Amino acid sequence: MQNVSTHPYAALMPDVVLDAVDARGYLTDGRLLALNSYENRVYQVGIEDSVPLIVKFYRPGRWSTAQILEEHRFALELEEHEITVVAPLSIEGETLFEHAGFRYAIYPRRGGHAPEPGRLDQLEWLGRFIGRMHAVGSAQRFEHRVRLSPQLMGRNSVALLEQGDWLPDYLRGNFLDVAGQLLDIVETRFGSDNWTTLRLHGDCHPGNILWTDAGPHFVDLDDCLTGPAIQDIWMLLAGPRHERELQLRTFLEGYEQFRLFDPVELLLIEPLRTLRMIHYMGWLAQRWDDPAFPAAFTWFGTPRYWEDQLNDLREQVEALAAPVLRLQP
Repeated sequence: MQNVSTHPYAALMPDVVLDAVDARGYLTDGRLLALNSYENRVYQVGIEDSVPLIVKFYRPGRWSTAQILEEHRFALELEEHEITVVAPLSIEGETLFEHAGFRYAIYPRRGGHAPEPGRLDQLEWLGRFIGRMHAVGSAQRFEHRVRLSPQLMGRNSVALLEQGDWLPDYLRGNFLDVAGQLLDIVETRFGSDNWTTLRLHGDCHPGNILWTDAGPHFVDLDDCLTGPAIQDIWMLLAGPRHERELQLRTFLEGYEQFRLFDPVELLLIEPLRTLRMIHYMGWLAQRWDDPAFPAAFTWFGTPRYWEDQLNDLREQVEALAAPVLRLQP
């Protein structure tokens, strides 16, 4: 584990955060609130005689400058089409800045709450919203952002866990066998068709959606990527199978007002769920040198944790064998 004092974020002290915002022409008032973010560091910063701003400091070494700027351009393009996302502020024509060795962007503060699980009226609204977003996303292509794949989200994560001292000896073999079996199935499923891909939000779960009386708006395009449309849909479905089928039909009633959905993509829901599960384990292991992670995820790496993960992966073998969701009642 990397020592706290040597981790790059150890240098991101309060005065560095405030100075970075001041350097962009604002007058900070000393108020600083760390927001819930682990991959990057995000703060609400008070501004003299004005509303606070949000500043995001990108994790060093994760994205290239070209990839970050492509994220910003996508957010601004969506905003230009009156799709309510929280896009970075453009200051003298620039959206990405550097201070004390950190790259950062400044955003307006936006309020709201996560959508309520299973609310059909909200799901239809989200369908229209994401349909509009995907219509814009399909108009151009990313040049620098990553492409969703079993290798990126699955094989790489398993390799990291296998090479590190993460898996208990007594279940190491079983874990790797089940993970390998799952990824074989996932790769076969991904290779079974020529999926239409487009620019996506990429991490479209309810926590990245803020709901107000005026409707939804999206935050955090940090994981935007190229992939099939279903990646921005499946995480909004919850509950027993019959409920998820109703939710999906309701969502698509809104979505298809702006973009047709290819039902063959339903074959990817459980593969994508599998990849997200495996990727999450690898992400925690990869970030364990960041002192914020052992403090927040105290259960990670315990024998009980890996036993639970192995059981969950075994259940995914059954889920992958089950029929896909139906669009017709």
